[in-house]
Amino acid sequence: MTDHTDAHPTHETTDAPAEAAFGPFGDAPLLLGTYTPKIDAKGRVALPAKMRTQLGEGMVLARGQERCVTILPRREFRRIAARIQRTSMGDRAARQYLRIFLSGAVDTQIDRQGRISVPPMLRDYAGLGERIVVIGVGTRAEIWNADAWDDYLAQNEQGYADITDDVLPDMEF
Repeated sequence: MTDHTDAHPTHETTDAPAEAAFGPFGDAPLLLGTYTPKIDAKGRVALPAKMRTQLGEGMVLARGQERCVTILPRREFRRIAARIQRTSMGDRAARQYLRIFLSGAVDTQIDRQGRISVPPMLRDYAGLGERIVVIGVGTRAEIWNADAWDDYLAQNEQGYADITDDVLPDMEF
């Protein structure tokens, strides 16, 4: 008789098995950088080659915070949706978040030219016009109106320096 306790490590989070499979960064993408691709009249955006590779074939576009469009690998989207759905239906904030998050989400794939199509609803939500910025944010990417991104950075860069110790208390820089 073989003891299989070490064959399948356990995780102390309630997000297993979805989080166990994806891990905090395990085999998840680590999307980084800032890019300024073009968006055409039909809402198609050519993603940077490295980002396309990391996102994989299938992904989900959704409303992001601060009026951006979030690009999630399908696997990461499922992990997030499952975690939200496990929250009590008696939790009003969770119900509201789930409705807004899922009702604005769409499956998409990269076409042969390396583009994704951002639907009008999400373009309107994020105010996407001719100038956009695509940023890597770890396990996801975000598409921003370029002016909104510039404003966001201007308003938050000092705060970034100020909150380092709060967000990363055990890190030394």
